[in-house]
Amino acid sequence: MNRILSAAVLAVFTSAAAAEPVIVPTSGSVDQTVGDLQAAVEAQGGRVFGVIDFGGAVRSVGSDVGDVQLVIFGDPRIGAQALSADRMAALDLPGKVLVYDTPAGSEMAYEQPEEMLAEWNIPPDAPVLTMMSRVLEAITSAATR
Repeated sequence: MNRILSAAVLAVFTSAAAAEPVIVPTSGSVDQTVGDLQAAVEAQGGRVFGVIDFGGAVRSVGSDVGDVQLVIFGDPRIGAQALSADRMAALDLPGKVLVYDTPAGSEMAYEQPEEMLAEWNIPPDAPVLTMMSRVLEAITSAATR
């Protein structure tokens, strides 16, 4: 019984770990990229719900992880389609793009919608997932310098 449980837990963690985020390099600073990303979201008809400054919060307690900001955004017209398929998708929505610094410049990272929402009752070929992927690609492309 313990072997079966261990195998099941390992399978879940292995499949969850297999999903790699999409990484988009940018030559602007984190602050510039966040500003460009916010403008791109709004240009696409979306809303920026907030920006969490993880780097600033960590610095406020005497540590440093560099510049790290999470942009939280969405478009209720698109989100409504996902929520119509499965309201539990709201646990993983709205969309998020992480912007952080590296020695080579800043980067953006995000999860593909089909991976982010895989545990919910949304078919992997649902048009809403394609729409979300296109928006993520468009806004991150627009936010590169």
